[in-house]
Amino acid sequence: MPPPQRPVDTAEAALIQGILSGQYPPQSKLPGERRLVEEIGVTRPTLREALRRLEQDSWVTVQHGKATVVNDVWREGGLNIISTLTRYPEYLPPNFVTKLLQVRTDIAPSYTVLAAQNNPKIILDYLKQAADLPNDPAELAKYDWELHRLLCVASDNPVYTLIMNGFSGFYEQMARHYFARPDTWQTSRPFYQELNNLIEAGEFEMIREFVRRSMWESAEIWTQVEPLPNQKI
Repeated sequence: MPPPQRPVDTAEAALIQGILSGQYPPQSKLPGERRLVEEIGVTRPTLREALRRLEQDSWVTVQHGKATVVNDVWREGGLNIISTLTRYPEYLPPNFVTKLLQVRTDIAPSYTVLAAQNNPKIILDYLKQAADLPNDPAELAKYDWELHRLLCVASDNPVYTLIMNGFSGFYEQMARHYFARPDTWQTSRPFYQELNNLIEAGEFEMIREFVRRSMWESAEIWTQVEPLPNQKI
């Protein structure tokens, strides 16, 4: 059983859900402290700490002596907001996963080539484990997540790793949903083997094109997959 949520976490979650649900739309002003503490059921110091956290992540702008303004997080947020957004799949726009896969299609060729150039042995050792993967969506999802995260780390560009870490948990949830269709296994398993072969051969430009094409194909398959559970349609 997970530990009980701290009051400040409860307050933060309530405010985030209010923002994402449209209860507090962008550029609107949050209700005053008295009303918020009554609605959420926390003390004023707890509410202020929650608002301080939200301001750090660009959810709101706190104006001393004035009402707190809700920001448009899709325009004003940064990388640190991604992991928070993915904890609330029911509030994500219906094209969010498609946009996420588009980003992966854009950046995966680059971080894969860099990993193959800078740390090929680490990647090859991991790819050899693909032959023993069971036909289980959870295991395939975990392996695929770890592969892409390892590629980011092995690229020696920490920005790629920060981007990937922002989707920790959500990526695996998405991948489990993806691998629930057996036909997706038929594209992923050959991908791991061919990537292994190209890295061993040092064919870096071929790696770039191969990964780009494979990511595009997986994004196309996703359009045929049902929406994630709890994600609005």
